Amino acid sequence: MDLCKKSLPVRGKYKDIAEKKCCREDGHEGECGEFSYLSDLSTTHPRVANKIKRDATKTTGAAWKSEDAGPNRIDRWVMLQSDEVLLQYGLNMAALKPGVVAKLREKAATYDDCMEVAAKLTWLAYQMPDAPECPPTIKKYLESRFSPMVASATTCIVCKEPLSFSLFENAQRGKAEIETAHSNPREHNQTNVGFAHRECNIAQGNKTLEEFYEWISGILDRVQP
Repeated sequence: MDLCKKSLPVRGKYKDIAEKKCCREDGHEGECGEFSYLSDLSTTHPRVANKIKRDATKTTGAAWKSEDAGPNRIDRWVMLQSDEVLLQYGLNMAALKPGVVAKLREKAATYDDCMEVAAKLTWLAYQMPDAPECPPTIKKYLESRFSPMVASATTCIVCKEPLSFSLFENAQRGKAEIETAHSNPREHNQTNVGFAHRECNIAQGNKTLEEFYEWISGILDRVQP
């Protein structure tokens, strides 16, 4: 599917280096927008819609406030800028701990990749067991960008067990039972992204799925009689 990609107004601290584009189909009627495919979920399940937007476009940063914790919820594409450019916006990367800098840089991704991830996550969410019915116009849009939807087809990318849509509502103290996950934690794009149980995502850590499975296999070989 060809997308409109008309430039949209940008506000905020990083507006001079950020960007926004219309992600509706080329030649669409009505107003432009980035997340038209999330319009229904934004009404019926706003927490899910907000999570998809946030995970697709923002770094995570730290949950606490300190001088060396690093910024929280910054656009991923902003982190593609050099240290010199970021310093002009009050972000002194040299003042942060190396581990924090590495984490922020690892989360960097282009705007286009982030938009692809948001659409892919929406497509996956609608295919979870007990997911709400996808409106026909949104279904047509998502299927045109990816492939036909299959009911209850979305599984945890780590353990491959089905992921219930209802788990989105089970977050406690800011910790969701479903997390956005990556086959390769160092690549944020639509071919590499999916959902996972929180426990599975934590277990995978910074390993690729291939590395993780090999690690688990090695453990099983050692402990089996």
